[in-house]
Amino acid sequence: MKITIGQINGMNREQFVDRLGAIFEHSPWIAAAAWESRPFASAVELHAAMMNVVRESRTETIVDLFRAHPDLGTRLAVAEYSAAEQQGAGLHQLSPEECDRLAGMNRTYVGKFGFPFILAVRGKTKSEILAAMEARMRHTVGEEAAQALLEIGKISFFRLSELMTD
Repeated sequence: MKITIGQINGMNREQFVDRLGAIFEHSPWIAAAAWESRPFASAVELHAAMMNVVRESRTETIVDLFRAHPDLGTRLAVAEYSAAEQQGAGLHQLSPEECDRLAGMNRTYVGKFGFPFILAVRGKTKSEILAAMEARMRHTVGEEAAQALLEIGKISFFRLSELMTD
């Protein structure tokens, strides 16, 4: 059931975290901290408050948020949002060869950057995802951390938008 900004503003902290805590992968602490900024005028303002919580966090906390994300194409159990997003991008239908290639790329990526490859996969194909991963392997750690944060912003806004109605 979709909710309005008015309903969100009327929630106590526990309700707010229960409803919005999964917007950021395994990180309900973001919603808990953003609750303090109520009331929000819009979904955009709510999302901005949540992203500010992330940006104002210690570097180690942000890296922990990155590490809370699953490897793309993993066969392991993932959060409901991630499973739906990866399925929408066709990552649940990888051939054995594609699965092996993506798993190898995931290992290389994590080895270089220290966190999983993060990409807002909504609307992307398997080929586009693989190409993005290959291109981003050329980034420095700082460039990739900044890109990962941008992607988390996109992912979380998509998720929030699915929950809300005008």
